[in-house]
Amino acid sequence: MKTNKVSEKKIVKEVREGFNENIVSKKEKKDKKDKPLSADLLRKINAYWRDRLREYFQMGARFAKWRAVIAIGNGIPSRGCIEANASALARYAALCQEAGFVPIVEPEVLMDGNHSMEQCFEVTEEVLRTVFRQLYKQRVTLEGMILKPNMVLPGLTCSKQESVDAVADITIECLLRAVPAAVPGIAFLSGGQSGELASARLNAMNVRFKSRLPWALAFSFARAIQQPALEIWHGEEANILAAQQALYHRANYNRAARHGKYTVEQEKR
Repeated sequence: MKTNKVSEKKIVKEVREGFNENIVSKKEKKDKKDKPLSADLLRKINAYWRDRLREYFQMGARFAKWRAVIAIGNGIPSRGCIEANASALARYAALCQEAGFVPIVEPEVLMDGNHSMEQCFEVTEEVLRTVFRQLYKQRVTLEGMILKPNMVLPGLTCSKQESVDAVADITIECLLRAVPAAVPGIAFLSGGQSGELASARLNAMNVRFKSRLPWALAFSFARAIQQPALEIWHGEEANILAAQQALYHRANYNRAARHGKYTVEQEKR
């Protein structure tokens, strides 16, 4: 599947502007419930996405995201599971670029479980390597995409929860081994992390490694930005202003972490 050269230039420009402004706008997110691996579903992806992308492009969307969920457990993920999800992500990305979109490619290794950080490293590296092999096969322009991966973390119920610096170190090691330098930006998902931890870990990566990284490190946090505001709001009109302030502060903290300027003291203000 070959990307139109004019569209390539527009896509790369959209990505660069998005990271320069710290904003990814006009992104169409249409999450569906996670589904079991299905060969029939994979066969339908091309036809489905061409129609949907055409529709949303006309509505003004320019970014689109596909999320593949990878769980760590007894005997999983299987090689077949990783290959199938990587193939689907790559075909989706190629279709996005064909339609003039910037694809946000999200292979998420879940935090659920009691696996160690080292196990997460092994699975995440294998998943990312497989995804990029498939992206090459589909002739996706790497300069015109955004990668949205998980950080390398121990499972939520693992007895050993690692330090902020340890997470930063192993996450960067994994990315350097698996993500090509041509990718302009990596925007982490927050998964099951608290807002404070997600900010601190992103900040540590930018402080400790920014000078040697080939890609920009940013955030695409949902829960880690929204959850504090939702907990304050509780659906009550009287809480709207306080919730808005919490959302504003959380977004500002992550903007600072994006530049390696976040401190824990900021949380106490």
